[in-house]
Amino acid sequence: MTENNLLNSPDNEKIPSRKTPNIQTKLRHQILHMPEIIQEASGIRIYGRTIKSIIFTTDLAIIKNCDADAVFAVYPFTPQQSISDAIIKASSIPVFCGCGGGTTRGLRTISLAKDVECQGAFGVVLNSPITNANLKAVSSSIDIPTIITVVSPKTNIEARINAGAAILNVAGGKNTRDIVSRIRETHPDIPIIATGGNTKSDILSTINAGANAVTITPPNTADLFTEMMNNYRENADQYIHNDDKGFAQLVYEYVSKAHSDRHHD
Repeated sequence: MTENNLLNSPDNEKIPSRKTPNIQTKLRHQILHMPEIIQEASGIRIYGRTIKSIIFTTDLAIIKNCDADAVFAVYPFTPQQSISDAIIKASSIPVFCGCGGGTTRGLRTISLAKDVECQGAFGVVLNSPITNANLKAVSSSIDIPTIITVVSPKTNIEARINAGAAILNVAGGKNTRDIVSRIRETHPDIPIIATGGNTKSDILSTINAGANAVTITPPNTADLFTEMMNNYRENADQYIHNDDKGFAQLVYEYVSKAHSDRHHD
């Protein structure tokens, strides 16, 4: 079968189910895991990549040490190109960048959207107060998906879609599930991202209401570090006395081995 025929052939062959191998390294094994229940979502496929879990953070340390499918880089200040550029460059997963819609509106949202597209963003996120005219101007100026945030069941979804919204981001707090469900009644095919809540049952409920992907707000770095520091304190004696050979001796052995290996190559 030629390459073209292989790419265009229907997927009608059954492939046996296998357990997914999990690769970890000695130092980078304590990553932040997204809730497994999110895998029940259908996902949203963007440029061939299926996205189900989206981490809501601008913390580079968390972005580099999580297993989310993508990042929502949205923060409560006016968007700045230097911030989006740093996040996109450091991230190994797709980034959706906030480009205003609340305090930041008008021409600046258009220039920000163009800039993050050039930086490599997978999409732009606009906040709920943005007008349909402004939304249309942004979506018409870029060639990456425009995501519009929905916070109220009263939002005119049809008008948002007509203005260029490719994906809806439902962030309605305790009303999120109901908003998602209402949207699905009239728009069964529009891609929906929604906040998942704090429990597995909340996340599953949001998915069952019609969300294709789920955003998760992680604990902050200070909270994550507290557990590690508590462990260090509880096992302080072990760490202090667990140096039989001494650091200098370990360094000497390492350098000697590296030198010997070079001579044998």
